[in-house]
Formats: sequence, C-alpha cells, structure tokens
Amino acid sequence: MKLRVLGILSLLVVIIVVTVSSVILTSASRELTQELQINRVAALNRFAQLATDALEDNNTTQLQREMNRYTELYGEGILIHMQGQTLHSGELRDDQPQVRDALGRASLNLSDTTLDPVRAFGTGNQTISRSFGTASQVLGEVVLEVNLDVARQKLRERWLVVGVAAVALGALLLLAAARITGWVLRPVQRLSKAVHELQATGTTTQLPEAGPPELRELSRSFTTMANTVSQSMESQRRLIADTSHQLRNPVGALRLRIDLLQLALRSEPEKAAAAEVVAELERVEGMLDGVLKLATAEHRASAGAAHADQESQNQRLSVIDPFPILQGEVERASPAAAQTGATIGLSQPPRPITIACNPEELAHMVGELLANAIKYAPAAHIEVATEPAQGGTAVVISDDGPGLPADQRAVSTSRFWRAPQHSSIPGNGLGMTIVERLAEANGARLVLEDSKPHGLTVRLEFGGPREGSDA
Repeated sequence: MKLRVLGILSLLVVIIVVTVSSVILTSASRELTQELQINRVAALNRFAQLATDALEDNNTTQLQREMNRYTELYGEGILIHMQGQTLHSGELRDDQPQVRDALGRASLNLSDTTLDPVRAFGTGNQTISRSFGTASQVLGEVVLEVNLDVARQKLRERWLVVGVAAVALGALLLLAAARITGWVLRPVQRLSKAVHELQATGTTTQLPEAGPPELRELSRSFTTMANTVSQSMESQRRLIADTSHQLRNPVGALRLRIDLLQLALRSEPEKAAAAEVVAELERVEGMLDGVLKLATAEHRASAGAAHADQESQNQRLSVIDPFPILQGEVERASPAAAQTGATIGLSQPPRPITIACNPEELAHMVGELLANAIKYAPAAHIEVATEPAQGGTAVVISDDGPGLPADQRAVSTSRFWRAPQHSSIPGNGLGMTIVERLAEANGARLVLEDSKPHGLTVRLEFGGPREGSDA
C-alpha cells in the first residue's frame, strides 16, 4: 500500500515541479526577449535617425562609421537602404530572403520590431526593421540583425538553476511525502498485522496510538474489540474443557453404578441391555476425552501460530529424531492391526533425520493416524516412513485400503465429521481435527492424498532441520 500511495504522490510531485518549472522558464524567456527587444529597437531607432541626418547632410561617412562600430561591438549586421544606395555592415545583404522581406515591409511603412521568444537551444538570428523619412514620405529602410546567442546562454543558465532547484524541490517533496505516508499508513499496517494475528491466534498485542486522530481512535477501538474477542474465545475454550472435565465425574459414577447393577442382573436380556448402556457410556467417555484433547490441541495451535516464523518455532520446539517415536507407535499399534488382519511396515531412513516437534505430540499424531488406518482400512498394509519435503521433512503414513474421495478428504478434519460409509464403525469424528491442530502447533502441515492404485496417504510436513542436521 505504501508503494502505491508513494507512486501516486510521486506522480503528483513530478507534475507540480514540471508545471512550476515550465512557468518559471517561460517567464524567463519572455523577460529576456523583452529586454533584448527594447535594446535593439532603441538601436534601430537611433540608426534610423542617423540615416535621416545623413540624407539631410548628404554625407553617409559618419553613418557608415557608426554602423561598423556597432557591428564590431555587438556582432550584429545592419543594412540601410535610402534613395538608391545601400549601406551595410556585418553579414547582412539585400539579396538574402529574410532581409528582402524586411525591406519590403518597411518600404510600405510597416515597422517589424517584434522578436520571437528566445529558445534555450534554438539557432540562427532574427531581424527587425523600420522605415524612416517624413510624415508623408518614406525616405529609406533600416534592417537590424539581432544576435540571440547571448540571450540563449542566459536562458540556459536559468534552465540549469531552475533544474537544480526543481530536483531539490522534488526530492524535498518526495521525502515529505514518504514521511507523511509512513506516518499515515504505519497505523494501518499495524492494524492489518494485528487483524491477521487475531485471525490466526485469537489474541493480539495492544496497538500503539499513533498517526492521525482518526487512526488513533480506530486503533483504540480495534484493541478493545480484539481483547473482547480474545476473552470470549478463551472463555469458550475454558468452558468446553471445564465442562468436559466435570462431566467425567458423573459419567464415572454412572459407570460404577451400572457395573454394580450388572452384578445383580440374572437374565440374559437384562445383561444385554446393561451391556448396551455400558457401550453408550464408553462412547460418551471417548467423546469427552476427544473434546478435552481437542481443546488442548487448539490451545497449542493458537500458541504456535503466535510464533509462526521458522526460527522461533525451532527455538520453542525440541529438535528430535522422529524414527524412535515412529518405531514405538508402530509396535504399540501392531497388536490392534493383527486383530483386523492389517500389517504395518516401517521404513528406516538411510541417514539420520531430525525435525522440530514436541515428542509427545508427535507420538499422539502418529498413534491417531495409525488407529484410523487400522479402523477404516482393515486387512490393509500400512506403511510408515519419513521422506524429504519442500523445506523440511514429512512423516508419511499410507495404506492400500478403500481410501477417501476428494470431497471427503477436503472435510475430513472438520469437527465431528465422519464419512457416511464409516457410520457403523465406532468413533467420535475428532481424531483428524486433533491431529491437524497439533500439527499446526508444531509448525507442520497435515496433507491427505490418494495412494496408488487405491488407499489413503497422510503426510505430516515439518519445516526446519532435515537430513544431515547436527542439531
């Protein structure tokens, strides 16, 4: 945003500086032209008077001497035509088109004493002319060459001064624009960063009150709103966790009473009914455990998002070798896999690999993913491995079971979501949600993909240390 605003302001500064410079230079050109014109018209009138006096005296010697002296002094030619004779000094000749036109106009008693505006990088000279004589008779014409080189040099010097001043003024205006833009936009940038932080973590730091009064008021309002939202989210998280925890006590007491009741039952129908109640209680207990784990995972994910850059993640998390943890979870899940006819393979990496992750949470994620594979892909082969990923290392758990369609993979991490084809299999729909939140807490990313020719591949992609790390 700052670059866009500065671009617009820079364009306006250039337009203002160019406009002001053009006005100043046009005025300077007009001033130099007027000054030169006044001087040369005065010289033209003087020579017209000298030519009149020479006619009266019938002696042009003094007139010619004055003409030569003027040409020597100013480097400008003079041509005087009178009663059949022509006097000239310098380079002016009556056969030149410009001089011939000037003489023609002057013979008609038309004075031509206006100079075109001086151009800084123009070339050539101009001429002015007038007639002389009595009120009723034109006795002759005077043509004066006007050399514009000196005026052009003065104009170029003024161009240089104006150019330097324009560059200095433009730089000053751009510096002022940058300062003002920074002063105005800095609170907006802080506000934008705070909004992203609030969206990612549910909390944000208090914004400093800086910038224009309207933005200071906006910063105060946003800080108040962010604190309210953070407190509300924290209260909801605490309420869920406290409620789940408190429900465990009555559920546990109810479980004990049903166990006692089962001991007193004698008939098979009564025992079957009690077993169904126990199954429902186990389902409720599993859901409460899942909600508690989810609340903890979401809290960890929020804390992890507040330190989202890789350097702070590596400082906050332990750098570990994931292979022993994967090996332990595979051994722990093998008996359950054997009961469903599934097999689990573990590929050892050719070289030691390290990742930045909490060991217990990595074990929890891998254990949950293995449990899902065993539960939803019975009799399948499950493969656990690590492999390089973009910028880090991925823990990969794949199976050759039925897998999930793309639309179901997209919503598989939603809370309490379960695939329609798995509705008969016990579960609470929170496992993948918990894995995703724990992955976020550890700076990782959960990715679900197809396995070829069929099955599901789940990747936990970690950044940071990978093969060959000495950490």
